[in-house]
Amino acid sequence: QVQLVESGGGLVQAGGSLRLSCAASGRSFSSSSMGWFRQAPGKEREKVATISWRGTITYEADSVKGRFTISRDNAKNTVYLQMNSLKPEDTAVYYCAARPVGGDGNYNYWGQGTQVTVSS
Repeated sequence: QVQLVESGGGLVQAGGSLRLSCAASGRSFSSSSMGWFRQAPGKEREKVATISWRGTITYEADSVKGRFTISRDNAKNTVYLQMNSLKPEDTAVYYCAARPVGGDGNYNYWGQGTQVTVSS
């Protein structure tokens, strides 16, 4: 089991930066791939970035590549999403999720989400 709590969202002007954090509890964090997802009103949930359990393999969606960076600190049971050069279209609720290694391949554990609003 993994429990996830996101923080760091807020209101920022276009071009600004935010860093989201996702604090995890439970024994499975360090052996879980982690991902950040977002969902804007009226839109489908989008995968933003993922990171392997060792932190050696990362993925960023084309829409955020070069602006967002995912990282993790297994000693602190935390995964981060550094968001730079924010755009109004980045406005969404951001969720972190865990996919345990050796599980069914799905992101089975989700946080409650944190709102990011980018004003133009």
